[in-house]
Amino acid sequence: MSYTTLTVATDADGIALVTIDLPGESMNVWNEALIADFEAFVDDFTSNDAMNGAVIASGKASGFLAGADIRMLQSRPSEISAEAYEATGRLSRVLRKLETGGHSAKAIAKEGAMAKPVAAAIEGLALGGGLELALACHYRVVADNPKIQLGVPEVQIGLLPGAGGTQRLPRLMGLQAAAMMITQGQPVKPQQAKAQNLVHELVEPGKAIEAAKAWVKANPKVLAPWDQKGFKFPGGAGAMNPAAVQFFIGGNAMALSQSKGNYPAIKAIMSCLYEGGIVPFDKALDIEVKYFLTLLAGPVAKNMIRSLFVNKQALDKGAARPKDVPALDIKTVGVLGAGLMGSGITHVSVKGGMDVIVLDRSAEEAEKAVAYSRKIVEKNVAKGKMTKEAAEAFMAKIKPVTDYAELAACDLVIEAVFELPDVKKAVIEQAEAAMRPEVVLASNTSTIPIGNLAKFSSRPDQFIGMHFFSPVERMPLLEIIPHAGTGDVALAAAFDYNKRIRKTPIVVKDVRGFYTNQVVPPYLGEAVHMVMEGISPALIENVAKNMGMPIGPLALMDETTLKLGSDILKSTKQEMGDAYVPSGLEPFYELMVDQLGRSGRRFGKGFYNYAESGERLGLWEGFADHYAPADPQPSADAVKERLLYAQLVPAARCYADGVVHDPQSADLGAIFGWGFPPYMGGPLAHIDTIGADEFVAVADRLAQQHGHRFAVPNMFRDLAKDAGKLYAKAA
Repeated sequence: MSYTTLTVATDADGIALVTIDLPGESMNVWNEALIADFEAFVDDFTSNDAMNGAVIASGKASGFLAGADIRMLQSRPSEISAEAYEATGRLSRVLRKLETGGHSAKAIAKEGAMAKPVAAAIEGLALGGGLELALACHYRVVADNPKIQLGVPEVQIGLLPGAGGTQRLPRLMGLQAAAMMITQGQPVKPQQAKAQNLVHELVEPGKAIEAAKAWVKANPKVLAPWDQKGFKFPGGAGAMNPAAVQFFIGGNAMALSQSKGNYPAIKAIMSCLYEGGIVPFDKALDIEVKYFLTLLAGPVAKNMIRSLFVNKQALDKGAARPKDVPALDIKTVGVLGAGLMGSGITHVSVKGGMDVIVLDRSAEEAEKAVAYSRKIVEKNVAKGKMTKEAAEAFMAKIKPVTDYAELAACDLVIEAVFELPDVKKAVIEQAEAAMRPEVVLASNTSTIPIGNLAKFSSRPDQFIGMHFFSPVERMPLLEIIPHAGTGDVALAAAFDYNKRIRKTPIVVKDVRGFYTNQVVPPYLGEAVHMVMEGISPALIENVAKNMGMPIGPLALMDETTLKLGSDILKSTKQEMGDAYVPSGLEPFYELMVDQLGRSGRRFGKGFYNYAESGERLGLWEGFADHYAPADPQPSADAVKERLLYAQLVPAARCYADGVVHDPQSADLGAIFGWGFPPYMGGPLAHIDTIGADEFVAVADRLAQQHGHRFAVPNMFRDLAKDAGKLYAKAA
């Protein structure tokens, strides 16, 4: 029998070596072709007397099997039907047939072990459906390589393991450990997998197939543990056990506290664990497929798959990089300014394999970047994530200097000094005087238009904006901002540098605040408006977190400091002059920053009170002395609506104005830039989900109630009239 995605070679002992190797793909995934081939192999294997057993392996150096092809999942219809159920459960049924040898539960109960032995030989990562394939094998051999990852990450795109993962994992490792693994989606390394009973044997790299064949040869007929009479979950704690009842009570509460009820996959996983534990195994697999299908047909999974996987992959590959510019070899980066941002940029540059020359006005200031990285690497050493030798080599790549002449050695220079035009002007002029003529200079400004700063440059075509987010080493987004005169070499340099530091890049239009800082301030400002209206700060914070924001808007303002918000308002007013339009927030900042000194966490007090250690103690209770509490207070839904639309409307405006050129960039910029709830897929994906007509109607009502800041652009009114979709339009 011939296959296109795998090969089968049977040795003299009748052991079939099945090597999965998808042609033209860098990684093995379950796609329609592999599922069809594997189903045909299983049919042949279970009926062919010439095969006495099988070893499943990979022909890819990249890993064993990485799960389902996301493109295949995307193509599935958004409906729940008998046909959809059959298609969705196909892989699960194939793996079960491999496991049982095609024998029924009744026959197994009567005759016992009848299936031919199948072992998995894993030399690389096995994730999602890849691990589920391994779990359906009777024996699992894994190379003892700490770089190998084994896990079920489906929850990260709004799904659950749909080919037996929610049923085999708890029967191997116990309910609690399985629940943590499946709901968190975090992989484990081989040693941990062995300790948790997920794999049977660890071997030297390159020896997995040999060990797997030896086991198959020694075990002519086998039976999965859960098919054996009297099988019990590890520790005896099956779903009906009193200990398991306590787990489900606590586990469901913990899951709800983490997900806030926004991620249906979490609830579905817990349901699979419970329901699957009180029915026969084959019925449990059916239950899992039904929950998987329900999630796949819903909006959350579709939005998360599109935004967090498909769109992210496209942007990460640098789709907007100029194609005709040769790749730039960036070995040494110059960083101007060793403050918080400059130190973070220094760290990620070294992590990306580059040397860094970090310059500041004094040796003491420049050394701050060294101290910043040293603190991080010392923590990594203490946690066993880095050796002392690697830490020393890392730190040796940072050179703090005060002399601009040192920049002559740099292949790219990034400016990260104070947000003051005069300061940036002086730094840009001195840097360019020392830099080689062909080297690009980038600015990390967060609000000042790049074109305004390019006026200070003697070579504006080699000047570009690269807006990082704080803390740089943790935040995954990079805004790349070409001004009107930026050349292709500068744009290519930004992408080539980003490829080294591995962030998700979006190209945005050169306007004040770019994209994220055109949306975040209105969102934070809405929270301030509500405080000024006497709405409870605790209500605002709790609603935001329950909506899915990683931190409440008031706490976020404390982190970034109210002083920064005040400074931005003042500098914007100064730059815009008579064209400046008051936001209504000026009196609040004057009160909090100028009069009360409540400027944020760094200053010891803001919306919250703080201990000397910086620990957040609780919301300040003095707001009532300045803003009379509203009576009655608005509902949580009303507060949520304002906080949500304070993000949706400016994001829509940015798209309509061409600040972001496609919905993908707008959505990923929101999720990775300020923590917009991933389950919504991003602000524009959420507008598609609720419908443009609903979006316009709600925004119009809010504009009538609260002002022009909720006014939607005409593009979305036209979209509502046509019942159109942004992603359909983009496609």
